[in-house]
Amino acid sequence: MHVHILGICGTFMGGIAALARATGHRVTGSDQNVYPPMSDQLAALGIELIEGYDPKQLQLRPDVVVVGNVMSRGNALVEALLESGIPYTSGPEWLARHVLAGRWTLAVAGTHGKTTTSSILAWILEHAGLDPGFLIGGVPGNFNVTARLGGGQHFVVEADEYDTAFFDKRAKFVHYRPRTAVLNNLEHDHADIYPDVAAIQWQFHQLMRMVPRNGAVVANAGDANVMRVIDMGCWTPVQRFAGTVSGDTAWYAAAPPGGDYSEFMLMEGNQRIADVQWQMLGRHNAENALAAVLAARHAGVPIETAVAALKEFSGVRRRLEVRGVVNGVTVYDDFAHHPTAIDVTIDALRRRIGSSRLVAVLEPRSNTMKLGTHRDAMAKSLERADRVWLYQGPNVSWDVAGSVASLGERAAVAKDIDQLVAALATTLSAGDHVLIMSNGGFGGIHKKLLERLAKK
Repeated sequence: MHVHILGICGTFMGGIAALARATGHRVTGSDQNVYPPMSDQLAALGIELIEGYDPKQLQLRPDVVVVGNVMSRGNALVEALLESGIPYTSGPEWLARHVLAGRWTLAVAGTHGKTTTSSILAWILEHAGLDPGFLIGGVPGNFNVTARLGGGQHFVVEADEYDTAFFDKRAKFVHYRPRTAVLNNLEHDHADIYPDVAAIQWQFHQLMRMVPRNGAVVANAGDANVMRVIDMGCWTPVQRFAGTVSGDTAWYAAAPPGGDYSEFMLMEGNQRIADVQWQMLGRHNAENALAAVLAARHAGVPIETAVAALKEFSGVRRRLEVRGVVNGVTVYDDFAHHPTAIDVTIDALRRRIGSSRLVAVLEPRSNTMKLGTHRDAMAKSLERADRVWLYQGPNVSWDVAGSVASLGERAAVAKDIDQLVAALATTLSAGDHVLIMSNGGFGGIHKKLLERLAKK
């Protein structure tokens, strides 16, 4: 079968392309921006890439076109596709029919931590010898690829609540029909699609309706919004966990006072089940690990095997990833783009570096951020940084400077990346830690800053 993918260079659609190729299909695809590293990864798989959305690409006459949610009505290629009669489907639907059917699907959902939890879970299953398949919205260090078919029964999928396609406005995850479902947390996000938390909860409720009675729901008992989803209706046994003590029946992570959670105890009620030592930081990552351990246990992996796997987990790219150390200045890259994620990421790094100077650099880039939905929470999420820089890109029209005015002289806003790099370089000194946060490439700021520091 010839599969042609629109929007192929996105992480999710690129993963679909890799899986389609692994199942023996001929795969081609197009995107508006075809550039490394995704273009290199796809080319290495023998996938032909077309830049742009010229309708002439339909002359390839594929058997099916898989449409990414980046495509919308009015696009010339979309209109030509609809008129052509060529069969088309969405990425989630294609995945469900051609990869997930007949397998034990473990779906990881939630506003935050999906990529990390999915990566941990896939690694635990791999460490246990189960040879899982996976599709993850990031690059796990233990695998170095975003997707693989796997030879075992299990398949881990990062279950995104974003809409499926222009012709299917349901959340992606309703297509996956998991046997094991993880609900990490739930906050208002994707404001371009969902008006409020209740709208997102309704989508999560649809997911709960699809988990069988012999399945398992691993749910964060410390999150009131997640518990509300459970209360809306759940027909599956629920395994509750939390980042701190939450009743005698909940699992939780306990770290020494002031600890950075690189070491923590895995607790069930008052019972100490295991001690964890790993390279990750932050209570949020301890929660991610706990959710993954419990999901893996449902798939038959003993707790002790899962804990042993955590010790060898090597993290995920763009999650507090050290991009370089130059003249004593450490530069990190992180995907945080929601106030809660920004807050917990800064907290994790602060616990590790103590009183060393922490400089936070943020690009408000997500659709929700561009709308200014979280502007009132910005200052609080950044307050534990010693110095704050925000980049106001051309698509951000709200008052970024005003949103962090309460931070006083600690905060500044730049509208040019090169000027931002220059300003940073002149004020940084040995021992500083620079945390750069964005859900995009941020104009290559990490490399530019490291190069500038090297010339200083």
